Amino acid sequence: MTVHPLLDLPADKLDPIGFTRRLCEIESTTYHEGAVGDFLAEFLAGRGWAVEKTPVEQPAENAGGGPRWNVYAGVAGQTPDLVFSTHMDTVPPYIPFSEDEDFMYGRGVSDAKGIIAAQVAAAEALRAEGFRVGLLFVSGEERDSAGAKAANLSPKGSRFLINGEPTDNRLALASKGALRAAFKSTGKMCHSAYPELGDSAVHKLVAVLAKLLALPLPTLEDIGPSTLNIGQIHGGHAPNVVADKAEAQVLVRTVTDSAPVRAQLVEAAGDLAEVEFTLDTPFIRMRAIEGLPTMVAKFSTDIPQLSNWGEPLLLGPGSIHVAHTPFEKLAKKELLEAVELYIKVAKQLLV
Repeated sequence: MTVHPLLDLPADKLDPIGFTRRLCEIESTTYHEGAVGDFLAEFLAGRGWAVEKTPVEQPAENAGGGPRWNVYAGVAGQTPDLVFSTHMDTVPPYIPFSEDEDFMYGRGVSDAKGIIAAQVAAAEALRAEGFRVGLLFVSGEERDSAGAKAANLSPKGSRFLINGEPTDNRLALASKGALRAAFKSTGKMCHSAYPELGDSAVHKLVAVLAKLLALPLPTLEDIGPSTLNIGQIHGGHAPNVVADKAEAQVLVRTVTDSAPVRAQLVEAAGDLAEVEFTLDTPFIRMRAIEGLPTMVAKFSTDIPQLSNWGEPLLLGPGSIHVAHTPFEKLAKKELLEAVELYIKVAKQLLV
């Protein structure tokens, strides 16, 4: 077996900071998780875990992107009571790892490679004490949860799933849903000096987007409002050409069932645009645990796609406010605290 050049970590107690560094040195933006999956699988196998690598399909538009995986690690012949899980992929662009005395910087330190390191360290400590635990690391969370959907077809019988996302080491009581929609308008191209000879798709789309921004979206008193973001707009050919096509990508963070929001979006589009819903992750509530600080996650996670892996909890080090930014960072102290927190929560659930 070929030894990965990064498999030079100590064989005894895992150093979460050093392990985070190793993980972040491997670029793994969404659709390119193969290398980090290979590294994790080999690393965990070398530390006595029984490891399974499960292929995750590439989307049609990235068919040549190479293999990628989900990685599950457990104790051979044992059904886990609790599984730690998070994702291996990161958002682009890749930002090289750096550190100082107090912080680590770079793509993935908080979302979610530091979390991987904390979960592995916690799982190894729990395994040593005789607890039945496993680890599940998936591909594709930052785009379409493809890895989580694949993993949900082969659960391991666990009673609890602790999913890791940056929550500042606070237990999430709820996580907003995500409803993604594409609005597509069509028209007739012509010279812009004679607009009466054409039909502007861009003008139609702008009218629809104005309606979307004025929608009274659902609110929950203890959670907050649904929010809408128009993230991308494409259309037209040149300033002096009436546009025949225009498209916008919209994402709503939902706090209720998505059906009424879907109806609102379709009504706003009317006959000016077609609506295609491309993602619908539901809003979920989760349990509190006595003595632990709590929060509400305004973002969505893989949890709804891992429903067969047990009762979910959401917890992890790092701030979501710096995830997906050029300034992603994680305090080393917070990472080490997360290891102990994961151990504490697991014991409260299992003892």
